[in-house]
Amino acid sequence: MSFTNPRVQRLRRLLGRRSSRSEEGALVIEGPVMVAEAIAAGWAVEAQFTAPGVEPVTTGAATPVARLAPGVAERVSDLESPTGLFAVVARPSRDAAATLAAASFVVVADRIAEPGNLGTIIRSAEAAGADAVVVTPGTVDETNPKVVRASAGALFHVPVVPAGLADVAAAGLRVIATSSHRGVAHTAFDWSGRVAVVAGNEAAGVDPAEPAITDWVRIEHHGRAESLNVAMATTVLCFEVARDRPD
Repeated sequence: MSFTNPRVQRLRRLLGRRSSRSEEGALVIEGPVMVAEAIAAGWAVEAQFTAPGVEPVTTGAATPVARLAPGVAERVSDLESPTGLFAVVARPSRDAAATLAAASFVVVADRIAEPGNLGTIIRSAEAAGADAVVVTPGTVDETNPKVVRASAGALFHVPVVPAGLADVAAAGLRVIATSSHRGVAHTAFDWSGRVAVVAGNEAAGVDPAEPAITDWVRIEHHGRAESLNVAMATTVLCFEVARDRPD
């Protein structure tokens, strides 16, 4: 397939436009490891596209494979060294209210702007056993290719749903906001019960006037740094929640 082929142009749109991914309910993932993760998680692969000399990932089903002409993969991908393998996958439909109602441990990404931060938050949430990740309005799109890569496949294994903090509170979860300077030390906090840990925007943090918040926690630290990177702070808290909860 040449670069001007309509299917190749669709790949570009899905990689580059949030609106296209939302309208089609699909996204593009790159590389054999990520494609294999999506398949293992049960995500439906619509088609795979391979550069010359690159083989598709076996899906266990009859999945169409399109061969790209030389040089096309490099023009489609935003990676410096493209893997030469793309897959269009359908995003599973998830009911946010039902997901929250069934969850006991949720991580909330509240207006997170940087794709790398959101991807790391999703990765840490999944690794710590969170039941879901919530993305509030104003948060970077979780299907952004940079988010998908930073999640290291975790995006395919933990439900990520859009909701507001009021929705999280309405589901009966304690909404616990993080701060660099206020609240109980995270090691002294009672993490029992159904909890939602809120990580706020990189510059503004969590709105201190947000009515849905029930508690504040802080990570005590030494040295000159005023605060931790939001993804790193969320990782610390995720594993503190996991440590403090029964298996």
